[in-house]
Amino acid sequence: MLKSIAMISLGAAIVLAPLTALAPVAALAQTNQSAAPAASAPPAGSHKSQTRHRSNLSRERAQASAKHMLHMRHPAQP
Repeated sequence: MLKSIAMISLGAAIVLAPLTALAPVAALAQTNQSAAPAASAPPAGSHKSQTRHRSNLSRERAQASAKHMLHMRHPAQP
């Protein structure tokens, strides 16, 4: 039991060692903000309008797929 706990902790130390080496670099990158912070864009509409837009896109995609399958099933006669 003690041997398995030691092996698990050794494995965790090996896996997490590269992450701890990168932590000071990430902290330095966060503190060096010489440029103005980027403004986040406001949401592009209400949840209802986003849902309606996604529904319309799905409907258009389904119609295009059905039209394509119709053309594939009935090829144009020469």
